[in-house]
Amino acid sequence: MSKAISLAQVQQYRDELAKVPGAAALSRAVQNVGIKAASHQNLEQSAFAPVFSDEVDTGAVTNQKHSGRCWMFAELNTMRHAVAGKLGVRDLEFSQAFLAFYDRLEKSNEFLEHMIATVSEPTGSREVDWYLNWGNGDGGQYENATALIAKYGVVPKSVMPETYNSANTTGLNATLNLKLRQDAVALRQAFADGADEDQLRSQKEEQLGVIYRILAMAYGEPPRSFDFEYRDDQHQYHRVTGLTPKSFFDQYLGWDFDQYVMLISTNATGKEYWHSYTLPAQDHVVGGRNIVWVNVPQSVLEQASVDQIRGGETVWFGNDVLADSDRQSGTLAGGLYAQGELFGVDFGMDVGTRFDTHQAEVSHAMVLTGVDLVDGQPTKWKVENSWGKENGHDGYFVADEQWYRDYTYSVAINRQYLPQAVLNVLAQTPTELAPWDPLA
Repeated sequence: MSKAISLAQVQQYRDELAKVPGAAALSRAVQNVGIKAASHQNLEQSAFAPVFSDEVDTGAVTNQKHSGRCWMFAELNTMRHAVAGKLGVRDLEFSQAFLAFYDRLEKSNEFLEHMIATVSEPTGSREVDWYLNWGNGDGGQYENATALIAKYGVVPKSVMPETYNSANTTGLNATLNLKLRQDAVALRQAFADGADEDQLRSQKEEQLGVIYRILAMAYGEPPRSFDFEYRDDQHQYHRVTGLTPKSFFDQYLGWDFDQYVMLISTNATGKEYWHSYTLPAQDHVVGGRNIVWVNVPQSVLEQASVDQIRGGETVWFGNDVLADSDRQSGTLAGGLYAQGELFGVDFGMDVGTRFDTHQAEVSHAMVLTGVDLVDGQPTKWKVENSWGKENGHDGYFVADEQWYRDYTYSVAINRQYLPQAVLNVLAQTPTELAPWDPLA
């Protein structure tokens, strides 16, 4: 058999296509409207009505705009749900720009630390190349947000509002990565010239000073203290003076992040249920909270989500929003696009195989705020997105049960809603994942 495609093969493929019933009509549909529109299923609308048996009362959605800060928005949204009652402000929003400033500073420090740790390795090594390619973006993990909040606190959005650069991160990403890669070259040259680790770290501190300057110009400097004025939902005026980001967090939130456990669910190769995993390459706050994931069957993930919502807490969850989703209608439905039927191909893959082949992707983070239980079983979920109110039902999406099972990969759960079997896993020594692991 030949490695190359022969002209005879091409003719054979033409002949086979001509025999497919309705191929010409299907081809016209795909060519005129695209694969998604041509394969979009007509769903029973009543099954996606935004009505739920159990839900947490939440306010208006947020908007991350043209940035990759979904993980941060989702975490801050779960927190504002909890504090809204204390302040009597349903639509209170925390400053995402405040956290984003420190996120990019911490990621820069982490990047340069990785460059120091690998300074004796060739630039062609897989690890060095991975870090240089990964650079400093605005994506992240749940634990990154908790580490930032624990270290720096939070402020209301009115104290540090969005800027063009916080909402549109492409330009800043390019500038930061240019500078950091330049800094990586400088550190490697200094090592080649005989610099020891202390001298490299001294050089790193100078480099971070330039990064701080860039961030301050892009975001504005984060406030060290502030006064907080607001009117509650009863139109009563309030003024609190002399706050710091940390004291604001302590006074109005006071969350114990150690109470929350990140559950994942995958049967990918080398990933065992009832085992824990870490991802040091994405512990972006050096010395802060580390990523620890407990891998459990999907049924455990689902029941914990139900229990937390019924307990009055919303659920941060990592997912693949790019799969089987209709952004405009806010519909997340398993099998929404019948591409297999359209092309006469079985596209089926289980979750583990999708991760093994990099087909699965944790592309987004959102918040579960409600669930519809029928005979005790979930049939659909209320999802708070961070794409503004123009999509879905004023920004809220509806996910059916099949979509949840197919594309929900991680959830942050309060320990009180977890079975003892999960808590027992936390006593294990976790397995360290490589930077390029498909779960990353």
